[in-house]
Amino acid sequence: MFHPNCRFNIEHLEKNITGYSMLPSKVVRHKAGRLVPVLLAGLILAACSGQGPQQTSNVNIQGPATGRSDYYLQQVQQSSDDSKTDWQLLAIRALLKEGKYPQAADQLKQLPQQLSDVQQQELLLLRAQMQIGQQDFGGAQQLLGQVKTGDLSQDQQVRYYALQIAAAQNRPSLALLRAYIAQEPLLKAADHQSNIDATWQALTQMTQDQINSLVINADENTLQGWLDLLNTWRANSQDPQMLKAAIKDWQTRYPQNPGAKTLPTQLSQVQNFTKASTNTIALLLPLNGQAQVFASAIQKGFTDARNGVLNAPAPQAAPAPAAADNNAQPATDANAEANSVVSPAMAGNTPQQTEQPQPAAQPAAAQGDSSAQVKVYDTSSQPIAQVMQQAQQDGATLVVGPLLKNDVEQVVNSQTALNVLALNEPEQIQNHPNICYFALSPEDEARDAAHHIYEQGKRQPLLLVPRSSYGDRISKAFAQEWQKLGGSTVLQQRFGGVAELKQGINSGAGIALSGTPLNVEPDQSQSVAIAGLTIPAPQTSTPAPVADTSGGSVDAVYIVASQDELQLIKPMIAMRTSSRSNTALYASSRSAQAGAGPDFRLEMDGLQFSDIPLLSGNNPGLMQQAAKSFNNDYSLVRLYAMGIDAWTLANHFNQMRQVPGFAIDGNTGKLNADTDCVINRKLAWNQYRQGQIVPVQ
Repeated sequence: MFHPNCRFNIEHLEKNITGYSMLPSKVVRHKAGRLVPVLLAGLILAACSGQGPQQTSNVNIQGPATGRSDYYLQQVQQSSDDSKTDWQLLAIRALLKEGKYPQAADQLKQLPQQLSDVQQQELLLLRAQMQIGQQDFGGAQQLLGQVKTGDLSQDQQVRYYALQIAAAQNRPSLALLRAYIAQEPLLKAADHQSNIDATWQALTQMTQDQINSLVINADENTLQGWLDLLNTWRANSQDPQMLKAAIKDWQTRYPQNPGAKTLPTQLSQVQNFTKASTNTIALLLPLNGQAQVFASAIQKGFTDARNGVLNAPAPQAAPAPAAADNNAQPATDANAEANSVVSPAMAGNTPQQTEQPQPAAQPAAAQGDSSAQVKVYDTSSQPIAQVMQQAQQDGATLVVGPLLKNDVEQVVNSQTALNVLALNEPEQIQNHPNICYFALSPEDEARDAAHHIYEQGKRQPLLLVPRSSYGDRISKAFAQEWQKLGGSTVLQQRFGGVAELKQGINSGAGIALSGTPLNVEPDQSQSVAIAGLTIPAPQTSTPAPVADTSGGSVDAVYIVASQDELQLIKPMIAMRTSSRSNTALYASSRSAQAGAGPDFRLEMDGLQFSDIPLLSGNNPGLMQQAAKSFNNDYSLVRLYAMGIDAWTLANHFNQMRQVPGFAIDGNTGKLNADTDCVINRKLAWNQYRQGQIVPVQ
């Protein structure tokens, strides 16, 4: 069938062919039978040869688009009709891949109203990709819901599932798992491992409640296999040898599961697991200078754990002392110094006996190889490089320390072959297979608070923090973690100390539940690449959403204050809010200092606060013993607990480094490691209730 635009040329040719009747009759008689049809076909094709490829669309919009946008845009200018529309769709794909969103939007506006079914499906994919690039994930999901997956090519199906995954923002759900599973058989060999790793990550990020609430179809055998692998891992993650055997058994039962053919990277590491040697442990601490007092507390905790002191029976009848300030600044203002200990607590606190919740179980924080030889090295006496060299010459198989931040950075950059459990975190975390980072940082507590508040169903938090660099650190860590959880912009309000607060309460000003938006650098500024589909961040910056500062929407207040400050802040909040307000109040352990008597506990009624397990009454006997050892200086008790946990982590170094999901119930929190082997701490949460301190359920 000829293209319509060839009609005029065909008619013209027919008239010229008629002129063949003027040829000699001999030629006509002998040649006409085969000459005229051949000439007719040849001339018709010749007449259309200059227009046919441009006018008849032979562009495959359902396949890969490997060209750059300028090439496709040039084709748009040289084409018309269906061919032009197809080139436009390819140009839009290329523009989106290059992050040129304004130009892509212009091309979308120029598309014709009437599109074929194939073009309509491609347009839905492109519009969804545009929405994701502009951070409108809900809009993208609505568009993807209109796609007819049965009409898509294999290449389009890969893109469709990649868009579904990107629109989910890495938030684990049944829909996200199904997208990964559906995408996997469509991928090239090079992309299978990343799909399997991402599937596993989505699974492990799901809570047990989410897993229990899943309803899957009877024919979803692959999904059932993944869920069974998750249960296998959770049941055996604390014993690497049992986990090895359980994984092998799972592979036998689900031989066709993609994860059985190619294990997730984290689990494949388990197959090669060997326990780290702890024959000789080098403990690197500053034994002189300003940090000596902190180092001595850590050393005592480490030594007591190694000697089995913590295994002695603890008296259960005596109540534990009150919780100490978790991350307050010490007298030397170490938080303001780049080379400080991460977060020693405020010195000078005096203990007070208060009623504390009694947990059902004790932390397993004294386990380890008591036969290990421990050598202590003074990092304040010589350069850290020399200390590390000496430890290696002395036969150390594992290093615990150093403590000061600049020393940690030098060790990390030294490319040492020794296993290192650093007792601080550098400014920029580097992932090394032989290094883990353990610190009592105030940022840890802020991130834990973000999780706790979010899990309680709160969505509009207000931060009340000091007007200082310490407050800056807390605010940034909380806001970044809140955004990762899917929360909106966080509000913040600053205060200047007790004197300023007293002026406010004397004037009757109170504290309104309002603040200014806290803008932090979100993860969304980075490009997203899934199975070959690249979604760059927009080239033009989008203003941060304007948060509600009226006070009406705030449903949670996280207060980082000393005990004296909190005694003023809580009544000042009450001055500006209704007695029927449902706004929940939370505090960091900075306010849980000694001296909190019955009157204070009654004033704080309803407020929740976080603390390390040792200071929350998890082991009253050990707490009494530690308080006595340090003359009731709770800042040192906190570092003593860190030393205890450092011993346990050292004896489970390879488990933390290689076994996903491995966790320890420590004295400084429930400990687990992320992919960079940064040790995260989940703290205990308590609440003041009718003059008592009770655990938050």
